[in-house]
Amino acid sequence: MSVDILVVGAGFAGSVAARQLAEAGRQVVILDRRTHVGGNAFDELDAHGLLVHRYGPHLFHTNSQAVFEYLSRFTEWHGYEHRVLAQVDGKLLPLPINQDTINRLYGWTLSEAEVAAFFERVREKRDPVRTSEDVVLNSVGRELCEKFFRGYTRKQWGLDLSELDAGVAARIPTRTNRDDRYFTDTYQGLPREGYTRMFERLLEHPNIRIELESEFTEKRGRAAKLVIYTGPIDEYFGFRFGRLPYRSLRFEHEFLVGVERFQPVGTVNYPNEHEFTRITEFKHLTGQTCAGTSIVREYPCAEGDPYYPVPRPQNRELLKRYEELAARETRCIFVGRLAQYRYYNMDQAVAASLKVASEIVGR
Repeated sequence: MSVDILVVGAGFAGSVAARQLAEAGRQVVILDRRTHVGGNAFDELDAHGLLVHRYGPHLFHTNSQAVFEYLSRFTEWHGYEHRVLAQVDGKLLPLPINQDTINRLYGWTLSEAEVAAFFERVREKRDPVRTSEDVVLNSVGRELCEKFFRGYTRKQWGLDLSELDAGVAARIPTRTNRDDRYFTDTYQGLPREGYTRMFERLLEHPNIRIELESEFTEKRGRAAKLVIYTGPIDEYFGFRFGRLPYRSLRFEHEFLVGVERFQPVGTVNYPNEHEFTRITEFKHLTGQTCAGTSIVREYPCAEGDPYYPVPRPQNRELLKRYEELAARETRCIFVGRLAQYRYYNMDQAVAASLKVASEIVGR
């Protein structure tokens, strides 16, 4: 049976596009190889009634009023501002590095101005700034780089800071004041009933049909006027030029009986000890109460589902070859983190998908 639009992937990019096109009167079929909608933002109640994110913590934040208002059509919000501590030298210290981080690390009582002067004194000026190592050394110097960033990066990416594009480290600012929020965006929070329920509402439309546990490779011959593809771009082309590198994650979920709070904030990073990079405790995120608590440890790995495109010059060159193929596709549009091989946040994926859908409707 012919359809107007075939959407591949029921994460943010695919689901938003499907909804917008359905509202414009198109008949849409959305495929996903998983057993659920929501992509990596999928969450569910565990056996103890706590809402947990199965693929690691997803903290929504944006400065885009348009994106926030769009998603607010499908959910109410639980206000939450994320805070992160890093275990360094046996202490739990605020991240991003701020005034309290410096004072507690060294046992000082520096003012905001004195912290700024300290950063200026220890920084190693880099010009031009090309790599993540350049970003960190240019900002906070070598000692703080080694304590907070180099070990974490090696675990997370399997690469040294000097091997990654500047944009990776640039995502984490350095502050001279006491602001300990991980994000400073205007809009921050989590869907009150969870991401999965938000996605279910997003996809509740008579013009949308959802087919889970469906492989695009088996159904790409289906008659459709247009395909919106949100999966890995190299997979779409059968890995013709080789595989684009991704980092994956292994998650170790655990429920701790009788533990009211496992840690003082939502996430604690472990840049130098252990194989895992961080532990997240979900009660901090959701505000739920329970006699125990649910946590998840994250173990980065090279094999598994693709999570993070690896930002390096040689990978950009390989991507260009796939983008040249994609530009010649007359009935397929590529959008989303995997399809565009971009380190998108959730709001960026939504914005990109809204733009694509608007362009399709306007044709």
